[in-house]
Amino acid sequence: MNPAFRAVLSPCTGVCTLGEDGLCDGCLRTGAEIASWSRMDDDERLHIMETVLPRRERRHDFAQRLPERRRLQAGLHPLDRPPPGSGWNQDELADLLPPGELAQAAVLAGLVPRASGTQVLLTRRTDGLRHHGGQVSFPGGRIEPTDAGVIAAALRESGEEIALRPEQIAPLGFLDPFVTISGFRVVPVVAAIDPDYVARPDPGEVADVFEVPLDYLMAPDSLRRVTMDYRGRPRVVLEYGWPGQRIWGATAAILFNLRQRLLGQ
Repeated sequence: MNPAFRAVLSPCTGVCTLGEDGLCDGCLRTGAEIASWSRMDDDERLHIMETVLPRRERRHDFAQRLPERRRLQAGLHPLDRPPPGSGWNQDELADLLPPGELAQAAVLAGLVPRASGTQVLLTRRTDGLRHHGGQVSFPGGRIEPTDAGVIAAALRESGEEIALRPEQIAPLGFLDPFVTISGFRVVPVVAAIDPDYVARPDPGEVADVFEVPLDYLMAPDSLRRVTMDYRGRPRVVLEYGWPGQRIWGATAAILFNLRQRLLGQ
């Protein structure tokens, strides 16, 4: 490549507006990348041009195909401000939580744009797991000290559990934190998922990967409230009936919170 050409490489299209995802609507660079572009050397620019931006373009494409994208980004906690608070359901579980501080965790609430409509990506955990074995769940787990934050933890866990790659995930925002009776404060990351993904579940953690239509999960009539006696008093458990799967407990509650955020309730 001509050195003089390399020195002035720029993906700028003249549309210099940052979108809700923090990327320029024209060139898909971040604000920091645009500001530092003139100070980068040729190798840094080429890496962004030839490696980083093509991946973002693919993510931008399948995120744009999600019909609910704008409503979600308007209703979710923004990506640059993870939600505070211990959990919207903590009062209900106050007498069930183990002593000590809650462990921090993240899950990926993945939405897949399909021709038939948006699908929600779910897993069924392997029966022998210590926490929530055999239950339907979102990919995710504990936030480790090496994780850069909530999103990084959700992406890492999704890769480990079902082989989703970071470039196949376009984060959109956060739902409200949720507390589990096993002592976790869970922050759900809502994201668009590349419809071309091929799940390869880790058999030590995930027994099954499947999709359920978002329209079904967002319909009020699909959600049941089951009252059960547990540790001395009646408690209400949320549950969806889906052929071959029981979607209940924490997963159903997170989906209920997604409905609230999506509909602005």
